[in-house]
Amino acid sequence: MSDSHQFHRRLREAGMRVTAPRLAVLEILDAHPHSTADFVATGVREHLGGVSTQTVYDVLRACTNRGLLRRIEPAGSPVRYETRTGDNHHHLICRECGEILDIDCAVGETACLVPDRDHGYQVDEAEVIFWGRCPKCLNSTLAEASSASV
Repeated sequence: MSDSHQFHRRLREAGMRVTAPRLAVLEILDAHPHSTADFVATGVREHLGGVSTQTVYDVLRACTNRGLLRRIEPAGSPVRYETRTGDNHHHLICRECGEILDIDCAVGETACLVPDRDHGYQVDEAEVIFWGRCPKCLNSTLAEASSASV
């Protein structure tokens, strides 16, 4: 797991108390970005023992509200969390295996896309998700098609 001193500092800077469940959640998500709450809860229990799922959900919500975590909601997938915040990046998701990769924004600033009409909103973020098939799944599909035609 990552250096917990970094997470101590980030929690304090966000005005949050440093607790074992908070540190464990941040460390797990730093090591495994784009994880579900269930994955994080399992990891926290393996690391700390008897921590309730509700505690993990509370930590995820509090850390997201304070800007320590980013919550993403890809269509057809459970909510995912990551520690990469404060920048303008997007995501690339494989339709077959579900792999999620971070993609830096070509424009660079938040919000990198602006709607043609803002309806009076002050737009501060644009969330972009690219969908496709990763090289592994693409090669697997091509291999299956090739063997089927033989």
